[in-house]
Amino acid sequence: MYAILDIETTGGKYNEEGITEIAVYKFDGHKVVDQFISLVNPEQPIQPFVVGLTGINNEMLRNAPKFFEVAKRIVEITSDCIVVAHNAKFDHRILRLEFRRLGFNFERKTLCTVELSKKLIPDQDSYSLGKLVRALGIPLSDRHRASGDAQATVKLFKMLLSKDLDKNILKESVKNEPSRQLDTKLIQMIEELPATTGVYYFHNEESEIIYIGKSKNIRKRVNQHFTNDHHKSREIQKAVASVSFEATGNELIALLKENEEVKHNKPKYNKVLTRSIFTYALYKFTDEDGYINLKIGKADARKKNITTFTGLQQAKSVLYNIVENYELCLHLTGLHSGKENCFNYSIKKCRGACIKAESPSEYNERVFEMIAKFSYQDQNMLIIDRGRDIDEKSALLVEDGIFRGIGYFNLNYQLNNIDIVRSIITPMKDDRDVRHIIQSYLRRNKKLKIIQFSESV
Repeated sequence: MYAILDIETTGGKYNEEGITEIAVYKFDGHKVVDQFISLVNPEQPIQPFVVGLTGINNEMLRNAPKFFEVAKRIVEITSDCIVVAHNAKFDHRILRLEFRRLGFNFERKTLCTVELSKKLIPDQDSYSLGKLVRALGIPLSDRHRASGDAQATVKLFKMLLSKDLDKNILKESVKNEPSRQLDTKLIQMIEELPATTGVYYFHNEESEIIYIGKSKNIRKRVNQHFTNDHHKSREIQKAVASVSFEATGNELIALLKENEEVKHNKPKYNKVLTRSIFTYALYKFTDEDGYINLKIGKADARKKNITTFTGLQQAKSVLYNIVENYELCLHLTGLHSGKENCFNYSIKKCRGACIKAESPSEYNERVFEMIAKFSYQDQNMLIIDRGRDIDEKSALLVEDGIFRGIGYFNLNYQLNNIDIVRSIITPMKDDRDVRHIIQSYLRRNKKLKIIQFSESV
């Protein structure tokens, strides 16, 4: 659990400042679950340059609560939390200073979004909150007011969690979670999980990730792990000390994250793939009459394919659907043999390429249309899908036919600038397994929004 906060102060000499405004958003790693926002009477004048910066003046604070009146609420909302702030060292110091004046010791573990941003989003022109979030396309209102800055920090931290491929933030958080009683731990873990789409992580007592999985319903899937009598499941049940998760909003991102993170983290109880997850592919060639033929064959990394399949049965099923949807010829797809017209021509579902009643150029145009839909080779595009919240969308970036990564956005204007798109994208590796996952998802989800763009966008 995180307490993401921002503090405005009076300014002045070091360790003599006072708080003028505070905003705290309690964040469970996925959504804000509690919040506290208040002006604070610092019982000392505000420095003139601070008034000009924040707009907060002495008159505004005359009837505001003093720090001792809000101290209990601050303790409650930050209890058992890691304090997150943009320049956390400053905010934590100011809070400790105010509590010391009351005779109390305030100590929390902290995470700094400046330091995290430098590690996870390198090469930015500036890491000041205003310039950084503007470069990343994160909306920011009420700059230099506690609530506006804290809300922007929540959105920034959410992006940083997505970009943390090594899960160092997550591991550190798990390490600081209070331990639970062994006899009730599995039930408690299940109760705290959501029935949402995403990736889940099993951790041992040392906070190491021992298993990674994905599901459309995380709670239901973890419950199956914990109630299964299979020997592997029983081993996991004994070893697991905590469960964390990352909501993805849709199955495609969950599949891609699971694939990459299993390979990257190599958890003890995941079987890391030693061979490709697909065995068959769809190939094309042009015959002597100029017609493009389609052919199913064994997957071969040395050959350029249109799309891939997990097995021969799936390949044939997909190819039959392609023939029907694009009115292609059974002869020219290898699904029907013989020298005369194919069966589909006799029922008017083939336009006659098999007997040269349709020209190669007309026939091939529909084949190219299918290839553009089923393969993203040489394309520049964004695949838009559901996000983690109602007002959020996900974006999957492909440039020059290469998968670059995924990201989330709230405002459509973020997609109009390729530099902003690249900055919100969490880079991910492109390989044959990834291409298979994306192509299979595109085949199954025909209503996805796909934005084609040129390199100059």
